[in-house]
Amino acid sequence: MPLSADSVSIRSAILCLVGGCLLALAADHARATTRALPEFTDLVAENGPTVVNISTKQVQTLQPGYPGLAPESPGESPLEDFFRHFFGEPGDDPGFPGDGEQARSLGSGFIISADGYVLTNAHVVEGADEILVRTSDRGELVASLVGTDRRSDIALLKVDAHALPVVRIGSAKDLKVGEWVLAIGSPFGFEHSATAGIVSAKGRSLPSENYVPFIQTDVAINPGNSGGPLFNLDGEVVGVNSQIYSRTGGFMGLSFAIPIDMAMDVADQLKTKGRVSRGWLGVLIQDVTRELAPTFGLSQPRGALVAQVLPGSPAQAAGLEAGDVILSYQGKEVPTSSVLPPLVGATAVGEDVRLEVLHQGRMLTVEVRIDELPDDDQMAAGNSAEPLPGKANRLGVVAGELTDEQRERLGLDNGGVLVESIELGPAESAGITAGDVILMLDNKPVDDLAGFNRIVEAIEPGRTVSVLIHRGDGRMFYALRIPKP
Repeated sequence: MPLSADSVSIRSAILCLVGGCLLALAADHARATTRALPEFTDLVAENGPTVVNISTKQVQTLQPGYPGLAPESPGESPLEDFFRHFFGEPGDDPGFPGDGEQARSLGSGFIISADGYVLTNAHVVEGADEILVRTSDRGELVASLVGTDRRSDIALLKVDAHALPVVRIGSAKDLKVGEWVLAIGSPFGFEHSATAGIVSAKGRSLPSENYVPFIQTDVAINPGNSGGPLFNLDGEVVGVNSQIYSRTGGFMGLSFAIPIDMAMDVADQLKTKGRVSRGWLGVLIQDVTRELAPTFGLSQPRGALVAQVLPGSPAQAAGLEAGDVILSYQGKEVPTSSVLPPLVGATAVGEDVRLEVLHQGRMLTVEVRIDELPDDDQMAAGNSAEPLPGKANRLGVVAGELTDEQRERLGLDNGGVLVESIELGPAESAGITAGDVILMLDNKPVDDLAGFNRIVEAIEPGRTVSVLIHRGDGRMFYALRIPKP
């Protein structure tokens, strides 16, 4: 049956409508793809000239001998003849550096002021006798070291130049996990290499730098990238590339950058007073684990557990004690222990702050006046003496009193018992070892051996309790479960 003119018109309209929808969907898909895969060419072209290559020279004094061989008297090593036969005497071959020759290191940096201030990592210029800054136009300038801060791994350099191209400083506080970022640097000496990736996490704490809340990315960072800038898509510097996690020495998908907010604060302090001051609370802390949480009256793991209050510290003056759990700092939640040190470090010296603390099952508000972090806030301490004969208690611990000499060596004024030996039992399962000093058990201070034994006997079978251990130069809480008979 032939279609009428009206039917043809309706069909045409429907086809046009469907076609229009398909075109709109295609356009939306194209826009989504464009958003997912950003264009970096303009960003690199604009910011490339602000990134510099940094090389250093250091005069070395080497022991006579061959690389890789321990220093020995002549003829003691059977490999000496092998090396001498194929390579000659040490120093004869250019491959063997001799006394007074120069070691070189490579890194990256970026210009933060038109009059020649350059930011980089402290480890890039550590021990350098000469620092050279090479710009993108192949110019080479000798730099002076304004100052370094090893705790944040930041160094500030100065070159004698004017009207230099300068980076735009952003803020790491506005970064979001999943956001695109770009690094420019000199990996393995390949100058002005650009690599891109996303922000993997924020506020990462690394064992070597407790005061830096690192930005974790999957941007390819390799040796030589250290000290280079990390850009956001607006072309602003949001971080200073500093470290990688690697089992091979090369990039494995984990790289870490220092937030630019912290780096610029450090640079300003180095520029104005030549040193960096940080806030200091004076506590050694650890995470509250799932096993420890119920022993402190917490329904879930959170907060920073105080393992030790350092003598003469602001924390001691405010009445904080081992076993307290810091849950918030100046109104900011402390979900894990790694969150606390950067908050304290960024606090101005002399400022009064408010802590929310769980103390023996009660919530308290504690006010503390923050002091300046000393150069060495850790007390050196020795370890144990020879084990003495004794009988193990229900924890599997043979404990004894501490002598005056042991207390002096450990830095303990009073309290505590020495773990002289350990047998199979709850303590051994928890990780306690001979030489440890037990300072608290079941949230009660251990004053002496008699007091320790009373606490042990009073613990009901089947309970999990916390135990505070002094080991080496630190303290740590462990969860210890008393088995049912």
